[in-house]
Amino acid sequence: MTDDSKPLPRWRRAWRALWRPSARYSLGALVIAGGVAGIVFWGGLHTAMDMTNTLQFCANSCHEMHDNVYQEYMSTIHYQNRTGVRAVCADCHVPRDWAHKIVRKMKATGELYGHFIGEIDTREKFEKHRMTLAQNEWRQMKATDSRECRNCHAFTAMETAKQRPKAQKMHAEAQQQGKTCIDCHKGIAHLLPDEYDENTDYTAGVVTTPIAAAAAAPPR
Repeated sequence: MTDDSKPLPRWRRAWRALWRPSARYSLGALVIAGGVAGIVFWGGLHTAMDMTNTLQFCANSCHEMHDNVYQEYMSTIHYQNRTGVRAVCADCHVPRDWAHKIVRKMKATGELYGHFIGEIDTREKFEKHRMTLAQNEWRQMKATDSRECRNCHAFTAMETAKQRPKAQKMHAEAQQQGKTCIDCHKGIAHLLPDEYDENTDYTAGVVTTPIAAAAAAPPR
């Protein structure tokens, strides 16, 4: 026989209280409310991510993009071509996998500072910083083995017999030498800076913004 007069351990009293009808109802409501809130948050996050990846958002959210790189992009094969396949800004500049996408989006929020202080809000300012901006992007692509390029382009998917002789030769050499897309294909969606030199390696070092580049430069 058990001694009913003996007090129950604290954990057993808490367990019994948890499974009383009123407590079960409250716990169930809490779980349901939490699930609904999670779905709303996750759906809202995905919606925001998708919205900020559209060409319309990238081209029209700030005039720096619309008046400069967007105008250049519209004259390239990535915008209009015989197949009708269009690569938009996010296809080249935003990773597809979730982890790298989140990191890129977080870095992009830091770039808003340059927008609000008018770092490249005129054509003259943009041209002044074009080389730094281009170098920064080339470095990122080099560091990821041109990951975003490879979402659409891959050596293994190429029908080299349909390529021009020079392209066949260059792609074969690139494979043998372990080169990545950005090693050869700079300026295919945006104009190359006037000071660009094809014999110079621009993928060494790290420069995050024009401001950071100016701070890191030696005094004149």
